[in-house]
Amino acid sequence: MQSVSLRSADSAFNGSKGPANWANARLVRYADDFVILARYVGERVERWVEEKIEGRLGLKLNREKTRVISNLRADGERLDFLGYRIKYAHDQYGREAKKYLRTEPSIKAQKAMREKVRQTLDSKQSHTPLPEIIARLNRQITGWANYFAHGYPRQANRDLNSYVRVKLTKHLKRRSQRAWKPAKDQSAYEHLNRMGLIQL
Repeated sequence: MQSVSLRSADSAFNGSKGPANWANARLVRYADDFVILARYVGERVERWVEEKIEGRLGLKLNREKTRVISNLRADGERLDFLGYRIKYAHDQYGREAKKYLRTEPSIKAQKAMREKVRQTLDSKQSHTPLPEIIARLNRQITGWANYFAHGYPRQANRDLNSYVRVKLTKHLKRRSQRAWKPAKDQSAYEHLNRMGLIQL
């Protein structure tokens, strides 16, 4: 029922009486998440969204996620959408006039991924064969990398690599009554790499 209502909202938005016509606005939507792009989002656009989506279609807007960004280039402004954070950032030298549009995994997406890893390495999994544990982690890491292949995920990937290795090392140490240690000729990370753990 909701998908039908949202398709109706799409049609109304792009119709002759919708913001696409009189505000030259664009609607970007995936499932029930959407962003409206326009040169100027004024009260008329906001009122249309509230009246059409909440009033006529009976859908409830998430007020915590709903906001108007008047200037994405302003310091501190960002748009979080579908797990991505979109913002303007200074170049590597910090020059004010040299800003570029940066797309990276959002803070919320990174926290959600760390929670998945934490559940995979929960103490209840201490008796799960290690190859199976690593296979699960590899599937999670590969899925993350494929989804966030666009933009600039390098720092988020490095943070994820570090988090997984720290958590997995702790998991290995508690699997046995005897403290786990890697072989003398290799570090813990080298040992995990030899066991097949993916590193981004």
